[in-house]
Amino acid sequence: MDFAFDARTEQLRASLLDFMDTHVYPAEPVFREQLSQLDNRWAWDSVPIMSELRAEARKRGLWNLFLPGAEGAGLTNLQYAPLAEITGRSGHLAPATLNCAAPDTGNMEVLAQFGTEAQRKEWLEPLLEGQIRSAFAMTEPDVASSDATNIGTRIERDGDDYVLNGRKWWITGAMNPNAQIFVVMGKTDPSASRHRQQSMILVPRDTPGVEIIRGMEVFGYDDHDHGGHAELSFTDVRVPAANLIGGEGDGFAIAQARLGPGRIHHCMRAIGVAERAIEAMCARADERVAFGKPLSEQGVIRDWIAESRVKLEQLRLLVLKTAWLMDTVGNKGAHTEIQAIKIATPATVQWILDKAIQVHGAAGLSQDFSLAASYAGNRTLRFADGPDEVHKNALAKNELRKQREAR
Repeated sequence: MDFAFDARTEQLRASLLDFMDTHVYPAEPVFREQLSQLDNRWAWDSVPIMSELRAEARKRGLWNLFLPGAEGAGLTNLQYAPLAEITGRSGHLAPATLNCAAPDTGNMEVLAQFGTEAQRKEWLEPLLEGQIRSAFAMTEPDVASSDATNIGTRIERDGDDYVLNGRKWWITGAMNPNAQIFVVMGKTDPSASRHRQQSMILVPRDTPGVEIIRGMEVFGYDDHDHGGHAELSFTDVRVPAANLIGGEGDGFAIAQARLGPGRIHHCMRAIGVAERAIEAMCARADERVAFGKPLSEQGVIRDWIAESRVKLEQLRLLVLKTAWLMDTVGNKGAHTEIQAIKIATPATVQWILDKAIQVHGAAGLSQDFSLAASYAGNRTLRFADGPDEVHKNALAKNELRKQREAR
């Protein structure tokens, strides 16, 4: 395994670091101010500064870096990893500026891999251009959605159409009126085998019967600068049969194909969150004096800083190994490592954020620093794309199988 950056990664990384310093970080307070002036606060990507940042990102060739195929930048996972980490340092702004923000990234990957030519023309192309946003509607309030086969929303064939009925919640980005298309997972055949009951279908936002019920809050944060997390309902929603992605019964497999890259993207960006937290922790420790000396000279604070660095370097190496495996043996071959980083990353970053908050004192809990919001956002990753317990169970089953075979 060689994790040294190749020439293209070095070039993109240098350009991105400069872009962050000269454009993104200075734009953070401007973005907040412009967002507060919007008539619809969910339409965060409509603020003027976002257009300016996106234009600059495109000019620098920092656009659609996440997508490996011809539609994107053509990067490998290992090339993209250090770039995604950098964008995670300003997670509410930088990924979207580069058109590399969830859930659009996963939806674009689904359309690129499984969409028909007509579907790609109508929805993938405007997504790649950053002209619209999208949402991925899988999780439901009435079932334990950690088991995706529980999904109860019905997708029933009726002539040349499909009709949807059901409820969804925690649908990221769906509060944003610019999220023009929903990728919806539901059951087309409840009598089929367990993993062949589900299908995925494209539902335009303005389809009759689609209702945006409310925005969901995370520890009191409504996450409106990401388009919010919505509760939706579908009541006799009728869409053309041509909107089905793949074939009937392909939904579970498509979901797994979508979530693999999504999981590592989350982990890459979370490392950037932790790096910025360590920077803030060290700066605060040097600035503040308690009991006659700077916090940075207090043994317990130094212990936290040292542990944070060790934990983060271990995590980064595991994520890079996973990216390398995804490139060399495929997502299926890297399945165990994808599970491992999804287990390790949120917990590790949460630990680092907790220590950074503690060093900041009560200020760390306030809106004056980004730490509290980062903590709330990172905590969601222990549910997003599968809860810890599901990944641990699957990883342990695989480990037990391998050990039995070895014996």
